[in-house]
Amino acid sequence: MQDFLKDDLSLFAVPLFLTAIALEAWWSRSSGRSWYRGADTVASLSMGVFSLIVEIVPRLVAIVIMVKLHDISPLRDVVQRQWWAWVLLFFLDDLTYYCFHRANHEVRILWAGHVNHHSSQYLNFGTALRQGVGERLHKFLFWLWLPLLGFDPAMIITMISISLFYQFWIHTRAVGRLHHWIEAVFNTPSHHRVHHGSNVRYLDCNHGGMLIIWDRLFGTFSPEREGDPVAYGLTTNIESDNVIWVTVHEYVAIGRDLKRATTWGDRLRYLFLAPGWSHDGPDKRARVLRAAAGAV
Repeated sequence: MQDFLKDDLSLFAVPLFLTAIALEAWWSRSSGRSWYRGADTVASLSMGVFSLIVEIVPRLVAIVIMVKLHDISPLRDVVQRQWWAWVLLFFLDDLTYYCFHRANHEVRILWAGHVNHHSSQYLNFGTALRQGVGERLHKFLFWLWLPLLGFDPAMIITMISISLFYQFWIHTRAVGRLHHWIEAVFNTPSHHRVHHGSNVRYLDCNHGGMLIIWDRLFGTFSPEREGDPVAYGLTTNIESDNVIWVTVHEYVAIGRDLKRATTWGDRLRYLFLAPGWSHDGPDKRARVLRAAAGAV
């Protein structure tokens, strides 16, 4: 287990993250920008700690399963720690993250565990640590195919950590658009600002981790537009900094909808269709709203 902790780079990044938050908050205040609010930032940091605690058991269980799957992989003696294996894992891990992240936005019961990350009406380095709590329970299921391809669990955990480290730095408004080829390939602050937008044009777009190529390939990409400034937060904001309510509010909303539903088919739809579907009201799913607004 010591080897896995050693390979989890995120454990060593926390002091750097906290320093970056302090510096960005100081710069925001000294330059007259309102990018931070004290209670919001405290909630974000608390959510980060809460998610780490909740993740402990699912991560340990996932590592045990990964070890067993790697042991039965016919490729375990082929794929070791060669340079090309790391390059291949970089792309496969990022594709896995894209699928995991997109599912969290398009399956409501998974969204309930991820919505916490989008509940802040601010985008800053503090928001990066406002991690979804419920999503920690199912997150590692998406990565279980990689040990079957011969990648050992320590490599996988390391790549997951590298991705999370990278993603911290794209939660900022301080960096504008980068060179066009960087914007074409990598997930950037500009692309991720879109992801945190509640504007109809931006809903459920730009799910990439380190790369933006998957969004471009699978039709979930939207550029940041000067004429449509990003409105951060949810389509209906919860207006609360209470960590418990931030964590459970969507589960409570799902419970209310399940109670209102009159058939088991509708109850399943409330769980597994995208957020915004209703059996007795307007369809407010992101793709429906974008189509109605002609937003592309």
